[in-house]
Amino acid sequence: MNPKFIILASEKDIAGKNIFKHIHELGGVNHYLIPEDSIYAENIDKKFPEGNFFIFATKHKSEQERKTFSIHAPGNFKKAELGGKDNKVCKTSAFFLKHLFITLNQEAKDSDYECTLEVTHHGPYLEKPCCFIEIGSSEEQWEDEEAGKIIARTINKAIKTFTPNQKWKAAIGIGSPHYCPNFNKIQLNSELAISHIIPNYTQITQGILEQAINKTEEKVELAILDWKGMKGEERQESVKLLNQFGLKYKRTSEVKEEDGNN
Repeated sequence: MNPKFIILASEKDIAGKNIFKHIHELGGVNHYLIPEDSIYAENIDKKFPEGNFFIFATKHKSEQERKTFSIHAPGNFKKAELGGKDNKVCKTSAFFLKHLFITLNQEAKDSDYECTLEVTHHGPYLEKPCCFIEIGSSEEQWEDEEAGKIIARTINKAIKTFTPNQKWKAAIGIGSPHYCPNFNKIQLNSELAISHIIPNYTQITQGILEQAINKTEEKVELAILDWKGMKGEERQESVKLLNQFGLKYKRTSEVKEEDGNN
């Protein structure tokens, strides 16, 4: 992948405008404000034909009001309730998501924000690869200037320094809660690069597994199962489907630092 990045933020999004302002101050990257909410910006990639990877800079909302920086791929493994299409996920890059998450952790190390991956969820639907990077989880954080600067620096640095690591191996995640503590550790500390993460509240099917695999830009070499977060029947069905696909798998507890070499 030779990405030409486009960064998008919504005029309706407090956090998005916060991040956008600081990206504009840094300069050197292609960034645009769009009038619609990011999650409903269906096929926005067609308006920017020069781009081949889209980064949405947005807010993240949670009733828990956790101070978070989060990253995830968009898409719906079932009915689309917040943008996108039913049973359709977007293309994304396991390698860039890993690089972006590592960069985010570096830039946020002196802040009191938690850095986390999220499972694949919500819209919009694009044909070109994309991801979300977000400030959560309430208006106080969305307006936080320092948070906006951290995300802006993260995006700017990640774009300018991205070179796929030849040791990395692309993987998908299965069975995680919405926030992904076990996958966070793997994304940071191993040579496995995670793209789509199928949540534990979605019943896995052949179609869902195909979506996660086929919408990853790199060849998926492994599935990682969050074993403790899955019910017995979910474990059995996941293993059965993975065996049918001929895709190797490991439990999160079996992934060691620097794993990915076997």
